Amino acid sequence: MQLDEIKERKSKEAAMVVLLVEDNPGDVRLTQEAFKDAKVFLEMLVVRDGAEAMDYLFQRGSFGESVRPDLILLDLNLPRKDGREVLAEIKSDPGLKTIPVVILTTSASDVDIESSYMLHANCYITKPVDMEGFLTVVRSIDDFWLTVVKLPSGGRL
Repeated sequence: MQLDEIKERKSKEAAMVVLLVEDNPGDVRLTQEAFKDAKVFLEMLVVRDGAEAMDYLFQRGSFGESVRPDLILLDLNLPRKDGREVLAEIKSDPGLKTIPVVILTTSASDVDIESSYMLHANCYITKPVDMEGFLTVVRSIDDFWLTVVKLPSGGRL
């Protein structure tokens, strides 16, 4: 779905917009599949690296008309700009820091977990290696972050 279509649908139907920052095509596909049955109307946008994520969030280049995401799912191990750098930049910007960032990564390293929370990640989830476990984790994100939690109102970036 194109950005202008998402903006129009969001304004009409109060859609939740999730920005998935993930470079693994298989994980992107599994995440999209798991969110197909989301409990809320959801639009998922995908960017493939950290630099593209920052371009999206700061409305640079081809993302000049981007909509503010309600939630960011962020992998740590990304090309061009590491997820830790992306997290630090998001949480240090007054206009972006209220967007919840869920770290969704393969790393179970205590150092990564600690540093992510030090950078103000809202949640840290280690991706399960099996497909069913991965789908269960993503569905739990839907259950909690998109259904139970009251998120800040988005609006324009």
